[in-house]
Amino acid sequence: VHLVESGGGLVQAGASLRLSCAASERTPRSYTVAWFRQAPGAEREFVAGITWNEKTYTDSVKGRFTLDRVDGKTIMYLEMNSLKPEDTAVYYCAADTLGRHSVSYLLYGYWGQGTQVTVSP
Repeated sequence: VHLVESGGGLVQAGASLRLSCAASERTPRSYTVAWFRQAPGAEREFVAGITWNEKTYTDSVKGRFTLDRVDGKTIMYLEMNSLKPEDTAVYYCAADTLGRHSVSYLLYGYWGQGTQVTVSP
């Protein structure tokens, strides 16, 4: 599965962005698809994921970010509201064909190239 993210950019704190993830082939709902992010010098961090209808968010984005899975070439969106400078990172779309719904990046075998999100104070 080839994944491509889009929608990143430079915004001010409090603004919103919507990230998109497109896939080269069909991704069944049994696959876990997720968003991760990585800030400079930090480990890759789980942001949000979905398997079938089960969604999980990391605590720091709950109430601000919404993941939606859709059918089509674009397979999911990440709506990000009330952005904070600490949300600044490269955001990656990832897929786990075994549907393990994990927060560990180690279990995801397919990744996009990432899209930069920068939030200024």
